[in-house]
Amino acid sequence: MAEASIAYISAATNRFTQAAAVSPSGSLIAFGSSNLVALWNLETSPNPGVYKTLSGHEATVTCLDFLDDESLISGDEKGAVLHWVLQGDKWTYTRVQAHTKGISALCVHSDAHILATGSSDALTKVWDLNSHAELQSLSLGGRYPLSMKTSFLPGSKNLILAIATTDRSIQIWTKAEGATSPFIKSASLSGHDDWVRCLAFRGPLEETDVLVLASGSHDSTIRLWKIEPFKQTESGGSTDALLDAFEASLGEVTDEGGGGRQVSLKDTSSQQYSMTFDALLIGHEAGVTSLTWRPTSPSAVPTLLSTSTDSSAILWSPSTIISNDQDEQSAIWINIQRFGDIGGQRLGGFIGGLWGRKGGDALAWGWSGGWRRWKCSDGGKSEKWTETHAISGHSGPVKGLAWSPNGRFLASTGLDQTTRLHAPLTDTVTTWHELARPQVHGFDLLSVCFLDNLKFVSIGDEKVARVFEAPKSFVDVVTTLNVASFDEDEIQDRPMRASVPPLGLSNKATSEGPQEISEMLSTTRPLEGELAASTLWPEVEKVFGHGYESITLATSHAHDIVASACKSTSAEHAVPLAGHALTVTRIAFSPDDKLVLSVSRDRTWRLFEREVDTKQYKPIGADKSHARIIWDCAWSHEGDIFATASRDKTVKIWKASDEDNKWSATTLKLSEAATAVDFAPCDGNKRRYLAIGLETGEILIYSSDLAEPTVWSQDMSIPRGTAHLAPGCSELASCSEDGSLRILRIR
Repeated sequence: MAEASIAYISAATNRFTQAAAVSPSGSLIAFGSSNLVALWNLETSPNPGVYKTLSGHEATVTCLDFLDDESLISGDEKGAVLHWVLQGDKWTYTRVQAHTKGISALCVHSDAHILATGSSDALTKVWDLNSHAELQSLSLGGRYPLSMKTSFLPGSKNLILAIATTDRSIQIWTKAEGATSPFIKSASLSGHDDWVRCLAFRGPLEETDVLVLASGSHDSTIRLWKIEPFKQTESGGSTDALLDAFEASLGEVTDEGGGGRQVSLKDTSSQQYSMTFDALLIGHEAGVTSLTWRPTSPSAVPTLLSTSTDSSAILWSPSTIISNDQDEQSAIWINIQRFGDIGGQRLGGFIGGLWGRKGGDALAWGWSGGWRRWKCSDGGKSEKWTETHAISGHSGPVKGLAWSPNGRFLASTGLDQTTRLHAPLTDTVTTWHELARPQVHGFDLLSVCFLDNLKFVSIGDEKVARVFEAPKSFVDVVTTLNVASFDEDEIQDRPMRASVPPLGLSNKATSEGPQEISEMLSTTRPLEGELAASTLWPEVEKVFGHGYESITLATSHAHDIVASACKSTSAEHAVPLAGHALTVTRIAFSPDDKLVLSVSRDRTWRLFEREVDTKQYKPIGADKSHARIIWDCAWSHEGDIFATASRDKTVKIWKASDEDNKWSATTLKLSEAATAVDFAPCDGNKRRYLAIGLETGEILIYSSDLAEPTVWSQDMSIPRGTAHLAPGCSELASCSEDGSLRILRIR
């Protein structure tokens, strides 16, 4: 019986500021990738990146938060919340339809066993984590929440819930100790000049500590607020009547002598708290997207990590330790470390950030979904931070895959307008990584095929096919990392790298660039920032001819012929070869390149044979037995049969009959529409294998004796959490509309 194991998962993080979370132990990161929850273990070495994905959501995952190392909460754009629990080695979930619209924010309090969810329906709901029952619904006055955080108030088990909404203010809700006590709106904090996008509580580490709330805004500033028990002055003597009158005006603020603002809170036990504006942090040049406090010991200096759309991540710490002594001035918060890119706002900057390994790592993900990771090492009096490798992936549906002729590289294209190259690196174990991003385009990219090991052709949502050739910098990297080796004549006379001119779409060859980057890229695999900027391939040729946008691409096995097809609503444009009435969806060359098979939206397949004299292809066969669109086709490695996959929930395997140009079919009936199909080489037992990708994301593996091509049996089913669409070769490569790319080892 065949078995499948995961060799590689490439996945990008969704563009939401709360789309990722770190476990309390600091070793596990969970992030939303399209409809999936991806898991990444920071402690594994060498680090393979994402090792598992959890499927269960029916819409894009927007928010995540951990309860503990074996339990997490995720929310999506359809208002569903999933409570995941690790049981053994399997994650199971409980679904709650929390809101009628998308989840925009959520937070959990594991000690109080409550979950708060916020939605674009302008409601925040409080849930019991044990029973998943709704405890309370909070109306936000027509505003929807952008961020929410909860904590215990200092010195008590009373809860405080801070909600940042779309009116530039922070709503403060409090709840007295006790399961039946409701949240009551206690204050509204103002001060920011634009929407507040992120909040973070730093809880008291000791009984004498204060609770600190950090708020970050689109106005590019960060504000710190101190929350502590209110201390009466000796001449106070406040009565209940005065307190009640004061509570009625909690929304009002009073300026203090240092530019601070103060409010007081009163719970059912008559305990009062003061909330004081403490510090204004200025350093970002654009909106602040996330804030998170560093996990530290009580004796450590508090450190705040902030990320921004200006492509920077900043670590903030006070110049002196904050004291509760009323006579001491507040500490001055300073920028102690800055990460990211100089120049600002590259590709949308950073969407979010968090701490890993209990403060040993600072991590951030950007607009393209890729991660940046910085590790901390003890540098004596000060910490030393070094950027290290993280993970990346397509930030949209992946539409095309291609193996290089030597099988050492896998190319992928996607609707994020990039072409990426992936390859295995061997240390103590073999792990796959992205090694280059040779094409960053202005159109959605749909397909890619190799012409040789260092040259490929790609098509996008345009009328042009573009040919790219590897620069010397890429050859140096793969040679140094022992990914592949090349003959001397293959690597001669290559430009160092490529760049895109302003307002241009074509990569131009260049030998210019910083010398230190050239040396770095030749000794190690690129970091995320280098992938986006320094691994382009020069474009060497354009191929024109189509009247409409390209849709599919294929190359002959000899790599001397390229076939492409474009969108079509008539026979005039249903090329490359005449016969189809609608768009050709896939083209496949037979192993000896003598035959070309094409399938179409018109529900037909057509077969063409190459003439010896003219080298032209002439039609020799056709069939219209599929009831719906045919999505894919593939030849067996022996060339005696081919398969077609259709939306009619069948895969047909075609074999030439004794009659000239007649083909008979064996039909495999499936539970869902088939969207991809491919053959694997024959094994030592003279059995060949067929992989079928389904519309639901599953992959089915069928096998047949070489001598009996009409008899097929299902060997295994790879679930959607493990695999997706479009198989490749003996190591099964798959890509999906969910934006992930996977490589599976089939045994």
